[in-house]
Amino acid sequence: MAAVYKNFTLSELEVHFNPQNAVGDHASWSEKRNAASAANRQKLKGFLDVPYGASPREKVDIFPAEKTGAPVLVYFHGGYWRSGGKEQNAHFADHFTARGATVVVAGYDLAPSVTVTDIVREARSAVAWVYKNISRYGADPAKLYIAGISAGGHLVAMALANDWQKDGLPRDIIKGATAITGVYDLDAVLHIGVNQEIRLTPESAKENSPLLHPPPPVAPLIVAVGGAEPEGWRAQSREYFRICRERGVNCEFIDIPGGHHYSMGLELMDPGSPLTRAMFKQMGLPG
Repeated sequence: MAAVYKNFTLSELEVHFNPQNAVGDHASWSEKRNAASAANRQKLKGFLDVPYGASPREKVDIFPAEKTGAPVLVYFHGGYWRSGGKEQNAHFADHFTARGATVVVAGYDLAPSVTVTDIVREARSAVAWVYKNISRYGADPAKLYIAGISAGGHLVAMALANDWQKDGLPRDIIKGATAITGVYDLDAVLHIGVNQEIRLTPESAKENSPLLHPPPPVAPLIVAVGGAEPEGWRAQSREYFRICRERGVNCEFIDIPGGHHYSMGLELMDPGSPLTRAMFKQMGLPG
């Protein structure tokens, strides 16, 4: 069978770029994350379903720090732009609020109802809304950080690439970012089954590929990937890290030994994880 993307055949692409095919017990990992998220949403003081846009899914959940003037972390969930929600992704919030950060978990519309271009716009709108409004919840907009996993890692990369000054905002609105096991070359997605829902075209894949739109050297960036991810997926993280570093971005690459796509989703529940510690350090939080 002929290669259709880099050196991968169609059947190989379904393993390398469809995490559900690569991790057989993915549902059990998602259940752990969902349970931890539900517990945090119940026990933490929070402002839930705060709208930042017009659609029913353009909402954020805000978990404030106890003290005012806190740094704020905006988190984008994964799900290949077609599944998931903020309600299942507050699993890590307790560890960050306990160390003095305000956590904002952002929702967004999903394919096939919208395109990836629409979702990127919504993610950027969420960041802008937080910058303009988070002081009402006791946090400091001048200490705004973003993070996300999988499709959320892609949204982090696209937020970093945005020209914020065109939106009338400071160039350095984002003070630091963490992209966890993200999708950085959307050309690969064109060739696998999930694209029936995502509906990428060659043009929209180019428009929304972070490898083609690297960020300016403004905010420090952590790029994280699991050591047990398929090689094709890992290669995208390495390439994105390389391009960002060549652009002069202050980059750190974290490779979690044995980490696969779904275990990476739970990494931030471990305060001792190298990834979590790196994020604490980036945000100026105690370890």
